[in-house]
Amino acid sequence: MATNRKIIPDHSPFSPQEAEWLNHFLTRMSGEQAQWLSGFMSGYQVSLLQGGMRNATQFMDSGILEAESPTLPSPITHTPPKPSITILYGTESGNSESLAAEAKKRASKLGFKARMLDMSDARPTDLPTEENLMVIVSTWGAGDPPERAADYHAKLMSQEAPRLDGLRYAVLGLGDSSYDQFCQMGKVFDARLEQLGGKRICDRRDCDTDYESVASSWMDTTLAAMLEHARASVPVAAGGSGTADYASGASSGTQAAPAEVYSIYGKKNPFPSPLLDRVVLNGTGSSKETLHLEFSLEDSGITYEPGDAIAILPVNCPEVIRDIIHAAGLSPEYPVTSKSGDPVDLESYILKECDATSLSKLLIQKYHELSPNDELAELLRPESKAKLQEFIWGREIVDLLVEYPIPNLSPDNLIQLFRRLPPRLYSIASSQRANPDQVHLTVAAVRYYTHRRNRKGVCSTFLADRIGIGEKVPLYVQPNRHFRLPADPDVPIIMVGPGTGIAPFRAFMQDRQVTGAKGKNWLFYGDRHFSTDFLYQLEWQDYHKDGLLTRMDVAFSRDTPERIYVQHRMLEHSREIFGWLEEGACFYVCGDASRMASDVHNTLIDIVGREGNKNPEEASAYVNQLKKSNRYQRDVY
Repeated sequence: MATNRKIIPDHSPFSPQEAEWLNHFLTRMSGEQAQWLSGFMSGYQVSLLQGGMRNATQFMDSGILEAESPTLPSPITHTPPKPSITILYGTESGNSESLAAEAKKRASKLGFKARMLDMSDARPTDLPTEENLMVIVSTWGAGDPPERAADYHAKLMSQEAPRLDGLRYAVLGLGDSSYDQFCQMGKVFDARLEQLGGKRICDRRDCDTDYESVASSWMDTTLAAMLEHARASVPVAAGGSGTADYASGASSGTQAAPAEVYSIYGKKNPFPSPLLDRVVLNGTGSSKETLHLEFSLEDSGITYEPGDAIAILPVNCPEVIRDIIHAAGLSPEYPVTSKSGDPVDLESYILKECDATSLSKLLIQKYHELSPNDELAELLRPESKAKLQEFIWGREIVDLLVEYPIPNLSPDNLIQLFRRLPPRLYSIASSQRANPDQVHLTVAAVRYYTHRRNRKGVCSTFLADRIGIGEKVPLYVQPNRHFRLPADPDVPIIMVGPGTGIAPFRAFMQDRQVTGAKGKNWLFYGDRHFSTDFLYQLEWQDYHKDGLLTRMDVAFSRDTPERIYVQHRMLEHSREIFGWLEEGACFYVCGDASRMASDVHNTLIDIVGREGNKNPEEASAYVNQLKKSNRYQRDVY
């Protein structure tokens, strides 16, 4: 007859009565019974973790537990707490935000208590309370943080940033390798978190425009490492191994929450949209070629909001690709395998799959590895940054092949130089409420001459020259949740959109007209010449005549002896602008980021200082508060 042995230690989380009963029960179990009970308790623990007592009760009622259970004292459940994780993101076009949502979904499935947080809504001073941190941040312009992440970045870099000795983190950087400061923000955040005492749990990964597979691998690696650390941190229980099963849904027997219903078309499955109309908006004699394009969305199920963008998947210009293949000394008929696994010729592959024009430091480094060259080596030296930028400006990949030819370059080596052809984003110029089955774009065709060659913008001339009416263009919607009309239709808006920056404001006006919004609307528009470059002129004049457009101020820089731009018109009406802002107006800017947006921003601060009787610091704080309250929004490129 078996005797009771003391199996449950005194420091266990059971009462003396429970420990006595367990000692009595466990000493009488057979090996088979112990093995069965171990598996049962593992599933029961997962059910508790994922759904509380309700799921655990359903698990017990599922027929697995058929034998009559002995009478036990009231159970005391000791489920290990879920490890917490924050996915902090800084986004400009929405890619970092989408990846953060995917990371949160994966973390939740693994048993984390997960949340995603926009840097614009976060404070570095909260970081010491975090347990696990995933940072997903894009780089904008010449190595800058995204617009909405600029304040967070500045505070993290400041001396007031807190120590982070208890933080485990990993960083994913998004960028574009055609820019010199590729993924600079990812590098900066990664180094700064380590400098403040954080523990890097996985190496930083840098993503180019074709980022999906790298980002997915980084998520899995990071979450696995953080989960392993969480398991190892759980106190050892009696008879246990010191790990907790934070579990996957595959072993829990529970069903995932039903997914939201979307159109079947998106980034992974672009919609083949027929081109309905194409109109040149500039008048005869203009130095510009700006196109109004209308695409059909009929039967696509695609929806969009004013402020969103359309991503177009272009095809390269055949002449450009033939020049590249000729410069490489290769045959265009050379057989290769496409991304889908189908056999194609070299010309077709590069035409549809490759970014065959963008020259960058990264590409020159790859090229130099294939054929070491003293001149290229000199350009790649850290101290030759200015020379490198001068060389890259106005040149394309074909120039590299012509000026520094590689004898016997193989087709595979040529293909490996290229990155995947990225989609191009264009602000939507229509409201779906006004055009239910259509989407409109405003596109400037890019053409110029440098280094003895005519150059063409890949996507803009694809849309201008190589797509006929009725032909289909692959596209999808890229949401821009940070460039939206105010929720209250009575709120006034001020719109600054020179050139093609006018596109989203056309959508704003269409939407406000259809919905009957009563808020005042003020447009600042600029371009070169009134007679040839006033995009959608008749529409704006009709809106103004009908009273929907309350005010319109224009600046045509080449029609006056001195160059007049939109910021000059703003200064002329500084008192009225400040008055609108004090009434609660929202301020919007769309267009060129390099000069226009910066000039408009500085002018806005000057106006607030002048009309609000504020010093520069107070005026900047006022404008920053407009940003934080989503009353100052920018869509710049």
